[in-house]
Amino acid sequence: MQNRCFSLYHSGLPFPPLNSDTITIMSKQRVLTGITTTGTPHLGNYVGAIRPAIRSSERDDAQSFYFLADYHALIKCQDPEQVHQSTREIAATWLALGLNTDKAVFYRQSDIPEIPELCWLLTCMAAKGLMNRAHAYKAAVAANMEAGEDPDFGVNMGLYSYPVLMAADILMFNANEVPVGKDQVQHVEMARDIAARFNHHYGDHFVLPEAKVDDHVAVLQGLDGRKMSKSYNNTIPLFLPEKKLKKHINKIKTNLLEPGEPKDPDDSTVFQIWQAFATPEQTDEMRTAFAEGIAWGEAKKQLFELVNGQLGEARGRYEALLANPTHIEEVLQAGAEKARKESREFIGKLREAVGIRPIR
Repeated sequence: MQNRCFSLYHSGLPFPPLNSDTITIMSKQRVLTGITTTGTPHLGNYVGAIRPAIRSSERDDAQSFYFLADYHALIKCQDPEQVHQSTREIAATWLALGLNTDKAVFYRQSDIPEIPELCWLLTCMAAKGLMNRAHAYKAAVAANMEAGEDPDFGVNMGLYSYPVLMAADILMFNANEVPVGKDQVQHVEMARDIAARFNHHYGDHFVLPEAKVDDHVAVLQGLDGRKMSKSYNNTIPLFLPEKKLKKHINKIKTNLLEPGEPKDPDDSTVFQIWQAFATPEQTDEMRTAFAEGIAWGEAKKQLFELVNGQLGEARGRYEALLANPTHIEEVLQAGAEKARKESREFIGKLREAVGIRPIR
């Protein structure tokens, strides 16, 4: 599904007092992205999600909502210290890379208590059959059956009802666009289905969101040639110190072609990462170097210099932020207050709609 415009405020949605700021916001598309707090950000996260999101946040025609999905993290990670540390690292990453929190609403999911409340309202509207069709749940069931286990072995309700929590994240702020990878499109479609069913029963309260898949955003390969992922343990962490960054890049799997032998850039992780960071001119130059048989060691050396040059300043800011966690927390609390100005009022409207209201 591609971009489709929706009016932000319509029948049933909260109307703040009209002023010039309100009028500006009402004319904007709303874009929402969540980042699950289960690991250290890596180059793939940066290229595929963080960099395009930060660029998008500067759009004059959009209002951006970016949140740390720490409730989602609990589905697969029950290590409290890992969840906490990941929250700190991911928040520091976005701030170090230049997210303008004056323009974007940047918050921690767990700081918005209206989200789990909305999740329950939506759960009561979500069909079990819809949840049964979720890709993650079906994959877990298929793996269990292949292993001769009970179909639901190891499946918790967090995994099963994950799409409803994701729907609550999206619908709480009536996001028009949700940038996702192709594997997440189904969840946005499920949010649309649940929202439409709620609207049918209780009146028009929710904008129906659209998944936005950018085919131009790179999906990086990892050290072993597979998709860069924490699950494969093949990542290159984003803010490694210089020596460790060089060491990781030198670990990238290559073939046995010798210096002077032409190499296929389209079958090379080194070239793919280069292309994600390079200008078009630099990409053309490296493609020519591959055709002329550049040595793998030289290609990796140039890749390190390119990546390190682009991330060096942000790395310094990242390290300074990690050393000042109080500042990170203050930024998140300020973002939460912005978010809750809307969520508190909106959940009140929804409570009224479903019949949870004072006895008058």
